[in-house]
Amino acid sequence: MIISIKRNFAILIVLSSFLIAQEKVKITLEITTPTLDDSSIVYVTGNIEPLGFWKADKIPMKKISKEKWIYEFITDKNEQIEYKFTKGNWQTEALGNDLSIPRNNILITSKDTTVTKTIINWRDKFNFKVEGQVTGKVDYYKNFVIDGLRPRNIFVWLPPNYETEKDKRYPVFYMHDGQNLIDPKTSNTFHDWRVDEVADSLIRNNEIEPFILVGINNTDDRANEYNNTELGKLYMKLIVEKIKPFVDKNYRTLADAKNTAVGGSSMGGLISMICVWEYPNVFSKAACISPAFRINSIDYVKVVKDYGGEKKNLLIYIDNGGKGLETLLQPGIDSMIDILNQKGYKENKDYFVFIDDQAEHNETAWAKRIWRPLKLFFGKK
Repeated sequence: MIISIKRNFAILIVLSSFLIAQEKVKITLEITTPTLDDSSIVYVTGNIEPLGFWKADKIPMKKISKEKWIYEFITDKNEQIEYKFTKGNWQTEALGNDLSIPRNNILITSKDTTVTKTIINWRDKFNFKVEGQVTGKVDYYKNFVIDGLRPRNIFVWLPPNYETEKDKRYPVFYMHDGQNLIDPKTSNTFHDWRVDEVADSLIRNNEIEPFILVGINNTDDRANEYNNTELGKLYMKLIVEKIKPFVDKNYRTLADAKNTAVGGSSMGGLISMICVWEYPNVFSKAACISPAFRINSIDYVKVVKDYGGEKKNLLIYIDNGGKGLETLLQPGIDSMIDILNQKGYKENKDYFVFIDDQAEHNETAWAKRIWRPLKLFFGKK
């Protein structure tokens, strides 16, 4: 009888824990938009599935009057959600009252909540003076295709001595979210990573070896393409079988894995880790900046943990900030580091970690840190 009571009590504890873990809340987003014309549609987009995983045109809000729009959804309790409003793409996102690109709206889903907001300004209604420029020689190419994937545009940035040293060959750094890397005019936030300026300066100061940068633009399928999904596998196949062969054929590259790096931030940091882990014969270096290794339904830590083969010859750079979304990414980063240690990878030899406690999750913050992987991957011996 005592054993039976203990067993039932244990079952009750497990069931209670399960119910607590599955507890849901209702979130209502309500906005007032007095400046919209009658033909416009307002969309909400954010970092979880009910918000479309940052697809700008996936989740339309419901128009309830001439100026009011509403969207209701159910999500997990005690979840941090981030979201923005658009009119269908990032060129039409909602602006602040001072015409600035606002930071993500953040909400902790502790209880049923209604959020109200008034939006006066939209990005497409203003001509912005965007500071910054593209530094160096850049070639642009369109429509790299593979069955099952949206067409992809890329750019190729060349180091300052490429045109004068005709016999020299160069390592290559492939980076995701190409729109945000070198040109503030194409960046989602009008702030780019400044990879071109940083790389140009480091090369001219003889701090790193010159390299070729290939920026691969994202699409509205970014969340799935930068993940361990079927689209993610196709995206990597596009890079390995279409984009890289094109670059190697048309530019003086060092095409072996030892001289090929891949990098990106957030989901781009995740797919960079997946690229180097799944294709160590193609990439030997990965810059995983603010990476989403394990968060919500994403868990690439388990893939690395379950790997039973030989140690891969890799150099991995991992970094993160310390504010906002960065704090939610840190547990997954810590878990990945633990697994790498268990697999025999050594810190400051096989992988390097940098944490900036004051940094947020945005292009401006990543621009301040991009010199670190550049010096690690291409630094003078």
